[in-house]
Amino acid sequence: MTEILAPDAAGVARAVALLAAGELVAFPTETVYGLGADARDGRAVAGIFAAKGRPRFNPLIVHVADQIAAERLIDLPAPGRRLAARFWPGPLTLVAPMRAGCGIADLVTAGLPTLAVRVPAHPLAQALLAAFGGPVAAPSANPSGQVSPTSAAHVIEALDGRIAAVLDGGTCPVGLESTILGFAGNQAVLLRPGGLAIEPVEQVLGAPVGRATGGASSAISAPGQLASHYAPGAALRLGAAGPRPGEAWLGFGPDPAGVAGPALNLSASGDLAEAAANLFAHLRALDAMLPRGGAIAVAPVPERGLGQAINDRLARAAAPR
Repeated sequence: MTEILAPDAAGVARAVALLAAGELVAFPTETVYGLGADARDGRAVAGIFAAKGRPRFNPLIVHVADQIAAERLIDLPAPGRRLAARFWPGPLTLVAPMRAGCGIADLVTAGLPTLAVRVPAHPLAQALLAAFGGPVAAPSANPSGQVSPTSAAHVIEALDGRIAAVLDGGTCPVGLESTILGFAGNQAVLLRPGGLAIEPVEQVLGAPVGRATGGASSAISAPGQLASHYAPGAALRLGAAGPRPGEAWLGFGPDPAGVAGPALNLSASGDLAEAAANLFAHLRALDAMLPRGGAIAVAPVPERGLGQAINDRLARAAAPR
């Protein structure tokens, strides 16, 4: 069985020992729980793919303790250094050319010349990374394509017995994966919207952020770009005015009159930060309430701020599988 480690010095020490031994350890970040392995150990990284059933062409994010450690791994352009100085630690992943000889296992990059790196803000993640003293590859701690975990219980539900341990840090406060930015020359390019809205990024840069081109058939250049991803078992119907008979309801803002049956609201007050924090947990909860083959009607979410990331996750969850 998977060990559940307490959020204290002994739990962190046990997690470090397991990582050093090539084992997999799930740990909390401010976004979602990550499934960690030593990013320099190819066998350990292969264990992540095996535990998740993750396609080998989908690269991983590497977590480090600070910007200094990050710049040992990647060559950040000037805009990237400004963003790192402003938003790290935090829910921002930067993709940049990987430095030669940095020791990252080939499986981490899925054959790409770039590496995705971030510095998480969660105090338990910070403690773990500082104590481990090396890069930790960590996608979300769930089977590939399914709803991301925002609590230790979610991790155990999906991966018990398939990983060594989970460091229990409670509920993730952001609840939505990190924003991923790459660079085309000196222009930042959005590869995946996430827990950091684009507006403050553009304020720091003093320039608009570009958007990656290409559709679902385009090559994967960063984690979280699969067309079908973050999906519950139930089908999703997006932009719904209300549930049809037999559907569950996932609301945003005031619910329509006459909602009956399974229903949850991302944020009755229309708060996008609250909605982001609730998204994955609510999808999981509604999915558990429905019979196999059920459906969830989802209220419209405005396409601004964190709403861009919420809508991205909903669109991928609703995509054909």
